[in-house]
Amino acid sequence: MSEQFDLAQRRLSGGQGIDTEELTGRTFPYQFDRSLVDDVDLNEATPGEDINWLEDIELMTEGGVNAVFDRYTNAFLKIYFEIPRGRENEYARKVLIKHLREGNSYGVWLKHKHAKFAQPELGSWLTGSATVGENWRPPQLDGWQKPVGH
Repeated sequence: MSEQFDLAQRRLSGGQGIDTEELTGRTFPYQFDRSLVDDVDLNEATPGEDINWLEDIELMTEGGVNAVFDRYTNAFLKIYFEIPRGRENEYARKVLIKHLREGNSYGVWLKHKHAKFAQPELGSWLTGSATVGENWRPPQLDGWQKPVGH
């Protein structure tokens, strides 16, 4: 069963870290419902033959809540469902892969504007992902000029 937050009741924690969930006001169904990630095959989702990057992903906590670190956003993705004992890292990895495959990582969203070279939009963990960054150009500095002597 999926839990829902009443957004009107939410308040920023005032903690020292940056909580992207608090700042954006967004959560995703797979953060609340374990059945939505049960079918994620971690071996199939691992890009290339090197699974070391995925083995480094472990369940952590953020603000007293289970979480997985999304390094593409440099932020935690909280996990609100109950995780079976002994399968903590497995479920952290499944939630992260689901998040990345669905393009919900804030870092993935930024690729459309900031990717400076051609790369898979949703990373190599999703076959057939669109390519972004093929036509990157430096931003125009409207009204700004280079300092004299540079």
